[in-house]
Amino acid sequence: MNAAARRGRPGDAVDGRILTTPVGLAFPRDVTFESWEQAGQRLSRIASSSAWYLGDWLVYGQDRYTGRYRRAVEAVGLDYQTLRNYAWISRKFEPSRRRSGLPFQHHAEVAALPPEEQDRWLDRAEREGWSRTALRRALREARDPGSRPYRAVMPRVAAGSEAVDRWRRAAMAANADFEAWIVAALDRAADRDLELVSVPPLAPAAERERERGLVSLPAVRPAS
Repeated sequence: MNAAARRGRPGDAVDGRILTTPVGLAFPRDVTFESWEQAGQRLSRIASSSAWYLGDWLVYGQDRYTGRYRRAVEAVGLDYQTLRNYAWISRKFEPSRRRSGLPFQHHAEVAALPPEEQDRWLDRAEREGWSRTALRRALREARDPGSRPYRAVMPRVAAGSEAVDRWRRAAMAANADFEAWIVAALDRAADRDLELVSVPPLAPAAERERERGLVSLPAVRPAS
């Protein structure tokens, strides 16, 4: 065994198979397009199911080992808050009601609704091929038909002058208003991060504040 293999680094796969290692994938020298595509499909299924697996694992531990499950979470090195989010959603959907054709994140979007409404929205998402973002928009429109997009007043965020200058130049390159560019960048980052970790809906009081359409955040200023 060579040094790279002993350290678990991806190297050349054996027997023409794409192999998993603790730090990545190992590809054969001449992997076919079909093999590469099938590997992507398998990885997609694993990624989509992993949140259910972890949620169910924590739910079982919470119910069976009330005084000890936190120690197990710490021992395996998992983030407890993320697991709590997964478990909260897993409790909202018994396995028979989970849609194999929809990712975990779609279920997270409707988890706070009554079961009948959950099923109705998931049916529509499946039937119409909605992305998570499309489902979120449809839910927002159903809550407040014809509503305007939420206004965001950007907060006072301390940032280095070089960073602020870079952001301003990026906004100019995009031919966008600076504050509008910041809001769009934050929205893209939020969509990306929420695809990785599902967070339960806001508490009812905070949700009511959000639905009024105005979110107060501070104006960006260079750090002194």
